[in-house]
Amino acid sequence: MIKKRILITGGAGFIGSHVVREFVNKYPEYQIVNLDALTYAGNLENLKDIEDKSNYTFVKADITNAKHIVEVFREYQPDGVIHLAAESHVDRSISDPLAFVMTNVIGTVNLLSAAHDIWKDNYEGKRFHHVSTDEVYGTLGETGLFTENTAYDPHSPYSASKASSDHFVRAYQDTYGLPIVVTNCSNNYGPNHFPEKLIPLCIHNILNGKPLPIYGDGKFTRDWLYVVDHAKAIDLVFHQGQIGDSYNVGGFNEWQNIDLVKELCKQMDEKLGKPTGTSVQLITFVKDRPGHDLRYAIDATKINKELGYEPSVTFEQGLSKTIDWFLNNQDWLDNVTSGGYQKYYEIQYQG
Repeated sequence: MIKKRILITGGAGFIGSHVVREFVNKYPEYQIVNLDALTYAGNLENLKDIEDKSNYTFVKADITNAKHIVEVFREYQPDGVIHLAAESHVDRSISDPLAFVMTNVIGTVNLLSAAHDIWKDNYEGKRFHHVSTDEVYGTLGETGLFTENTAYDPHSPYSASKASSDHFVRAYQDTYGLPIVVTNCSNNYGPNHFPEKLIPLCIHNILNGKPLPIYGDGKFTRDWLYVVDHAKAIDLVFHQGQIGDSYNVGGFNEWQNIDLVKELCKQMDEKLGKPTGTSVQLITFVKDRPGHDLRYAIDATKINKELGYEPSVTFEQGLSKTIDWFLNNQDWLDNVTSGGYQKYYEIQYQG
């Protein structure tokens, strides 16, 4: 007997696929509907291990298509939504901001409206979980942490679009009573990460003897969260978080980009049997991008105290697991690094 029907948007993407897997495997009594447009970063290969499970369904749909989204909600009648579908790469938002407005803002409002439409007569047992980012808070100096009460101060088209979507989610609760929760997470890393992002990009380039592009002086600092730990945090907040509340999810793992890449180079040399210092010679400093935030750091005290959440691995452990996955799945990596991606890469990271 089905206890809940959960719609997960963006479930073929990096974070979304790990959330889908967590829910499908952990809750066999739930029906999990994975909705994804299968854009460049969406890949059903990420879910080959669970695609035949009886409690899993895939629906190809674009959240910017309001009519189609309403049809999906009416057909599957979800009790809960976990909304991860988003354009998420800052560099792409600089070159094409309107795409980010369409997906991250209009797409989110389409989902909120559809949820309100089918739930408005009875909100009991319903929940809309919006997954956002720490980038909505702007940038930090050398000290301090983002808390749930930090004022929004986005600096890129990406973070501005996510901040807008956060505001719409809260507005739907205030205006219509929609039962919502919001999580803002730090930088994720792990298996299935699309190689436009720093860690998989560097793994791919080391394997192919290509330069490792580092913006500016490499001292930009991020808090890194292993993606499997993020999926477990989403599970906790979806089931136990207070309606109307926000939770910051972080890894307590701050690293400057240059130090992170040096650690990755060291581990890659060890795993590939190369002399120490071989891969680090590939590091190449490139022109900084516009509006680049200096430092992000999450204070995850609230989710720790209220829900008992804490990361399961250190960054070094998680990085080792991540590298091992990419080394064991080089066919996956080759498949996603298409010619189109290579053209984008050459334009974006030219020195």
